[in-house]
Amino acid sequence: MSNRSKPIPPAGASGPLDVLVRDKTFHAVDGGEVRAIAEIAFQAPPGSFTTLIGPSGCGKTTTLRIILGLDTDFSGHVRLPDENGRVAAVFQEPRLLPWRTVEENVRLALPEAMAGADLDDLFAILGLAEMRSRYPGELSLGLARRVALARAFAIEPALLLLDEPFVSLDEMTANRLRELLMNVWSARPTTALMVTHNLREALQLSDRIVFLTARPATVRGVYEIDTPRDARDAVWSEHTLRAVDTAFPGVL
Repeated sequence: MSNRSKPIPPAGASGPLDVLVRDKTFHAVDGGEVRAIAEIAFQAPPGSFTTLIGPSGCGKTTTLRIILGLDTDFSGHVRLPDENGRVAAVFQEPRLLPWRTVEENVRLALPEAMAGADLDDLFAILGLAEMRSRYPGELSLGLARRVALARAFAIEPALLLLDEPFVSLDEMTANRLRELLMNVWSARPTTALMVTHNLREALQLSDRIVFLTARPATVRGVYEIDTPRDARDAVWSEHTLRAVDTAFPGVL
């Protein structure tokens, strides 16, 4: 059976994302080697939001590339929540085609069986209903990042990967986008894994945070968050920041 004729699976999955990278070493042109990951092992339960935090260069983005299948030169395994499900990624740059409208950029990601999908609710949740006919050059960076989120959620992924999706934005814009991300994720739940350097951001969004050591990376520990997101106010945030700094000294 050809790929085009296979049925499109629904979003969501019953299994966890299971990642084990026992070793990841980069080979330089001059013959040298850089060991990026010693051992990273974690699971993300189905429908959960997990965040990776660690020092720069510790292998966070490399781990996302391994999960995406863009880097297969490693020792270990990756078991997706649904081996037949769709995987979406949101990168630091929106990566929109400048000659396509907002709606065309979003629909380009849809598999053939979803080509005519109704995206009205998705555009409405992300505040893009009035922007569908605009071109990327007419958008601010914050709006362009909303389009990137819409493109990812439009395919109803079983797994959503986010690589510092709010980096370089001012705090007001970033906070608005975090709220929008939670709104659309609540409306279209999926297993999510995000990389960030921003601990406050991780506390606002995550069900659990996986802390990594410096290169070669290992898992320093996992911090579980049981507090409902609508109860995570400023007082809770400051209290939890202190608790995290006690459990993992130096992360702040």
